[in-house]
Amino acid sequence: MQSIIIKGTKRESVGKKETKALRNADKVPCVIYGGGNTIHFSAKEKAFKKLVYTPNVYTATIDIAGEKLSTILQDIQFHPVTDRILHIDFYQLFDDKEIAMNIPVKLRGSSLGVMNGGSLRFTNRKLKVKALPMNLPDEITIDISSLKIGDKVFLHELTNDKYDFLHPENMVVVQVRMSRAAIVEEEEEEGVTEGAETTEETKGEGAAE
Repeated sequence: MQSIIIKGTKRESVGKKETKALRNADKVPCVIYGGGNTIHFSAKEKAFKKLVYTPNVYTATIDIAGEKLSTILQDIQFHPVTDRILHIDFYQLFDDKEIAMNIPVKLRGSSLGVMNGGSLRFTNRKLKVKALPMNLPDEITIDISSLKIGDKVFLHELTNDKYDFLHPENMVVVQVRMSRAAIVEEEEEEGVTEGAETTEETKGEGAAE
């Protein structure tokens, strides 16, 4: 998984006065949990833009005075009016310890079923996986090119050796359903065909008489 480097400064004091001063200076107070000790630091607000304002998922390498810690964003607080970042919690990663993360799902290709009038149902846009940090994927890609109307992709079809899914194996990730428009069109076509057959039969009976 890709990582974004954030340079921070260790906080010696964590009182309200110092926290307010940091925010006035366009800095964000942060905390790193998960290691032996809780680490308090701050960094410029703009340093978090690529980490926060993106649909992608990244790990964060926090560089504090040359000491680099691998982390993931655990929680974030925004100002209710300005939407500025008020506080961020990070969780420290270790090479030999598995971690659970929500990974975005990306679809590739154009479904045959959709091109034939079906409707694509894609509700699970993120899947929670558990893996060692080095095995965490940037995204989970599903090729939907061969999906016809009525076809589904179940979670068990995406299993692999690098990470485990934390969802039921029979969960449907994406499917192609018959759309209402396609049903109406199909019914109309059947109606026209039946009408034509009836007309032919009536003509035949009239001719026989």
